[in-house]
Parts: sequence; structure tokens; C-alpha cells
Amino acid sequence: MKLDVKNLSFSFKSNIILNKINFSSDSGECIFLLGENGAGKTTLFRCILGLLREYTGDVLVDGINCKRLSVKEMARKISYIPQAHSPTFNYSVFQTALMGTNALMNMFSAPGEKERQIVFEKLEMLGISHLAERGYAELSGGERQLVLVARALVQNSRILIMDEPTANLDYGNQFRIMEQVKKLAHQGYLILLSTHNPEHALLFADKVLILKDSKIMMYGTPAETLNPQTIENIYGIDVEVQIVHTNKGNVPVFVPCVG
Repeated sequence: MKLDVKNLSFSFKSNIILNKINFSSDSGECIFLLGENGAGKTTLFRCILGLLREYTGDVLVDGINCKRLSVKEMARKISYIPQAHSPTFNYSVFQTALMGTNALMNMFSAPGEKERQIVFEKLEMLGISHLAERGYAELSGGERQLVLVARALVQNSRILIMDEPTANLDYGNQFRIMEQVKKLAHQGYLILLSTHNPEHALLFADKVLILKDSKIMMYGTPAETLNPQTIENIYGIDVEVQIVHTNKGNVPVFVPCVG
């Protein structure tokens, strides 16, 4: 599965949000989007998903222009995973994930044994099958996020878009989610993920796309894009890189320069 964004521009009234965005990504890649608030990360996602269609330029999936695809056809190619939230109704984990099968069925069809089996497979893949009968509202933030990932996987699309999936999660759950995301990339999924944590990008990204002033400031590997000067350009703070020694090897982290 290949995603190509070519000369994509989007404006709201006279305000340019995105200006000639160009990048390509392929199956098995985990692409992290960085940028300050208002840089256009969510707008870019909404254009790729087809939720905003007034853009100029092209979004291509395996060479097919997404503007030619119906909503259901898009759902079979690209899944969206929002931030975990508190639901109005306390559906079970299984029922919540089963909602992802809507993209696989006709309008008047109901999920059958085949769809139920897909749900069990995806819950098992993410290590949360033991939660199947639990209420979604009763879960921790990290568990809820994994359920939303499972719901997206049930669509059988191979491109996953995640809008700040670790927002509001505690430190441990942030890394558990990131480890699962990286496993999905290793299994051949193409993942686009926005974050405000550059350390996550250092540790888990294959490529980093940085948006600034409506344009792509940088696009490349973490080694090519992430350094103290880049962080200062994005967020306006002075940092230095320190190496932390762990049982998994040396890990680079950004540390703010205080004083």
C-alpha cells in the first residue's frame, strides 16, 4: 500500500493552512508528524481521509486518486484512530471493535460469524482479547486506545491515521501504545501519526514529517530531521540531546536547557 500526497494545498477563507504539501510513504513505514499547534497536522489528516475535499492537488493510494473513491471505498483503504474518549454508551470492547466491520458490509447487512471472527483476531493481535466482554467506559486510557486501534484494524484497511494517540495517557501507557504501533508497521501497515512528543519520534518513527508555516519544513529519518536546532525552530525552546543507557541500549532524549 502506497500513499502519495502531491502539491496538496488547503485554505480556509483567506487563511492558507497547507501550502503545496508533497510526500510519499509506503507499507511498513511509521511516519510521525510534528509541528506546533495550528501547523496543519489535523487538516492534513482530514484531507487525506476525504473529510475535507476542497483542497487542490492530489492524494493517491496505490496510484488511485482518493477523490474518485466513495466513502466506503475510502474506509477500506484508510482507517482513522482518534484520541481515546469517554463514550456516551458503555458498549463492550467486542461491540466497539465490531463497529469497524461497517466498512466491509452492504448498507442493510448485519455482522455475521465472519466479521465476529475478524474482531477476535484483531483483539488477540493487540493482546486485549481478555477484555472482550468488559465495558469500554470501564477501561484505562491505554486500554481504550488499543480498542480504537482494534476497531480500525477490523476495517481491513492497510493505512492507519492516528491523531495524537498518546494524548492524555500516562507515561507507561504512552510507550505501550507506541510499541504496538511499531509492531503494526512491522506487519506491513502504513501508519501516519501526529504527536507533540519528539522523543516518541526519535524512538519509534521510520520517517518524520515536520510542518511549519503551512509547509513541510523537513521530511526524512529521525537522524536526518531531529536535533536541538529543529526543536528550537518548531517549539521555540532550547534543548540538548542526552543519551540514556537502558537495558534496550542507548536511548537519545531531548532535555530542555533551564537557567
